[in-house]
Amino acid sequence: MRLATVLGVLLCLTAASAPALAQVTLGISTQTVTLTGIGGNAAGDGQSVVTWGSCVYNGTNTVCTVSGPFTGLASGGTYNYVLTYPGNGPSPLTAISDTPGDNFTYFSLSSGSFVTSLTETSGATYRFYDLNFSYNFVTGSYTCTPASTGCSVGQIGLTPGATITGPVNGTMTTAPVIRTSLGVISAGAFGGFPSIAPATWVEIYGLNLSTTLSQTWASADFTGSQAPTALGGTTVTIGGQPAFIDYVSPGQVNAQVPSGVAAGLQPVVVMTAGGTSTAYLIQVNPTQPGFLAPPSFILNGGQYVVALFSGTLTYVLPVPLAGVQTLRAKPGDNITLYGIGFGPVTPNIPAGQIVSQNNALQSFQVYFNGTPATVTYAGLAPNYVGLYQFNVVVPNVAASDTVPFTFSLNGTASTQNMLIAIQN
Repeated sequence: MRLATVLGVLLCLTAASAPALAQVTLGISTQTVTLTGIGGNAAGDGQSVVTWGSCVYNGTNTVCTVSGPFTGLASGGTYNYVLTYPGNGPSPLTAISDTPGDNFTYFSLSSGSFVTSLTETSGATYRFYDLNFSYNFVTGSYTCTPASTGCSVGQIGLTPGATITGPVNGTMTTAPVIRTSLGVISAGAFGGFPSIAPATWVEIYGLNLSTTLSQTWASADFTGSQAPTALGGTTVTIGGQPAFIDYVSPGQVNAQVPSGVAAGLQPVVVMTAGGTSTAYLIQVNPTQPGFLAPPSFILNGGQYVVALFSGTLTYVLPVPLAGVQTLRAKPGDNITLYGIGFGPVTPNIPAGQIVSQNNALQSFQVYFNGTPATVTYAGLAPNYVGLYQFNVVVPNVAASDTVPFTFSLNGTASTQNMLIAIQN
């Protein structure tokens, strides 16, 4: 049911309510860390490399473990925080301070793992991956370069070679966080638009979006023909209505927008055992159509639409592509293409349903270099969820490996710039 399975290309459309944990106080008074400044980045932020105390090198990895009491989740309990990374040098975990100050946020590892388990006094345990931690230095020795009598944590990051050492107190934000820039887009392989439509597929990006490392829906997650609205403990609402979830991980959730979401700015909210995200507002349009055209189909600088010779697994492309069969199309060939966000069909099929019957999309047209093509089917693809299928007869156009491929919906021209390869 997942689109990657359907189309055979690298594509990622890559539970019960839990008590809220907006913020968990760790109180790590015995953990010692050293921050070493590496200077500002291109954005002018101070950056630091973190060296952790209380760690053990086992010959392959360095493992740092901190345990202790926490508050902020129901009646509280204990935390067990484990940082693991290859080798025995400084942690690859980095800290960034936007402005000089006393607080740092530690961002996800480039290698290794960063896992925390929180166990309530009632016995319930939650695991979180690659979390966003904020620590506050409470004591320590301060050394700056050039020499000075003292400096803030932010200045340490801005000054290469400067260091600060000392115990920390910290808070761990376990609630989901949707990033503020392009935190929600329509599925990236179908255009990745910053606005969405009812029943389209969206990708949500951020932190703590799942307490599961990675999970994709399976047949067991469906109720009859109904797609799940919870996966791995993650739920999503869009415009206050539950969305249908295809994939979850700490950094990304893929979901289908409910059919009844109204046009205009609407909130997107992610909920996990760690809490509830701040709402991300996104523009909802009646339609936001996009054909499947992933980055893997960018050839010689041009974006090719994904087109299959109907009934085959051969793709319409001008050059070979690793792992798939390819050919140029000829006038009269029947090809099949896929899309999302094209709006209602007749008869109506709501979001979250496995399509079980043929249906029709109105006022749709495809063009090859401006020449209209015969469309023999345009509608939701039978046996799938939220995926549109278009069967098209290639019109008589001049041969070229870079024929512009466009479409219109309800008289409005597409905004995607796509190509298709035609021979005569």
